[in-house]
Amino acid sequence: MSDPQDPAGMAAFSICEALLLALHDCNLLPEQEIVGILRDAAATHENAQGPETERKLHMETAKLIKEIILDGNLSRRS
Repeated sequence: MSDPQDPAGMAAFSICEALLLALHDCNLLPEQEIVGILRDAAATHENAQGPETERKLHMETAKLIKEIILDGNLSRRS
């Protein structure tokens, strides 16, 4: 399993979050579309195939994405 303190993973997450925020801030994508993107990403991980250790990592990833949706951690809401 991968290191939970992986700098590359954290960087990728931060970059993707910043891109989604910028798309929303520039009125290029409404929040419902961004949530749809996140749901699609979660579904991709939920349906991933491979060895048990990889599937476990994918399920944890899907869970994290769903938590981001539910918690509203996607945007800088005031």
